[in-house]
Amino acid sequence: MNIGELSRLTGLPVKTIRYYSDVGLVPEAERSRSGYRRYDHASIVRLEFVRTLRELGFDLATIRQVLERGTDLRAVAAAHAEALGAQIRVLRLRRAALRAVAGRETTPADLERLTKIAQASADERRRIVGEFFDSIFTGVTDSDEARSFQAGMRSVSADLPDEPTDEQVDAWIELAEMLRQEDFRERLRDMGRRSFAPGVKRVVPTEMPEIKWFVDLVGEAQDRGEADPATVVDEVMARWAETAGREDSPGLRDEVIDALDRSIEPRAERYWQLMATINGWPPIPATMHRWAWFLSALKSSRLR
Repeated sequence: MNIGELSRLTGLPVKTIRYYSDVGLVPEAERSRSGYRRYDHASIVRLEFVRTLRELGFDLATIRQVLERGTDLRAVAAAHAEALGAQIRVLRLRRAALRAVAGRETTPADLERLTKIAQASADERRRIVGEFFDSIFTGVTDSDEARSFQAGMRSVSADLPDEPTDEQVDAWIELAEMLRQEDFRERLRDMGRRSFAPGVKRVVPTEMPEIKWFVDLVGEAQDRGEADPATVVDEVMARWAETAGREDSPGLRDEVIDALDRSIEPRAERYWQLMATINGWPPIPATMHRWAWFLSALKSSRLR
């Protein structure tokens, strides 16, 4: 068949077929007496193969190696699939940066920063989180308790998998941006200095069983729209006073109000929720609104 017939059968432009012939990917079977290219059925099969490889993203040099030098197509395909995987990951990260830009007022510099954040390597992510910790633990008392708390915080890293989901990339960008906020850092520095100050006596329990009891109790009252939360406040304060070995009194309630005022920080909870998403942990439910509800109710009880 001539090149026009081959074009109609394959759907490829004559110009493309001619080029593939010229570079030796689909050589003609023969030439007519007048010098026109002639092709046979084998040319159709070879041309379809070349087109398939091109659609998969193979460059012409690689296709030539497969066709002419007997290069193992399986090995070539595996290597190319790996390369495409890397390209897909980069594109996914770039898309996440663009989504972040689209959702806010930004400048070209913001786009550049967000793109770098999205494409940060594991070492760069560790550096960003590590620098954040260096900042917030500045000035915190060097006690055994403070060192233990700091070690626990630093032991958790933002470990994106090799093939992160969109949700994980979005979480990393949000986390990195949040860690840059100086008011957030100063808030945590103040919380640390107060919490680990020499001789400080905790009036709000920090053990998980006690926190769960508190969240469940307050959650039930809040969800049912408790009209008079004084009963919940009295029950919580009675338990906390007993735990602290003290009497429930106006003075103790003032101490609890002060402790909660300096410790309720939604971004601190959000930090752990984002870390959970990034690392593929089970979701961490929001509880900060429970503490805020109780604090408001406790303050109201002091006005009576």
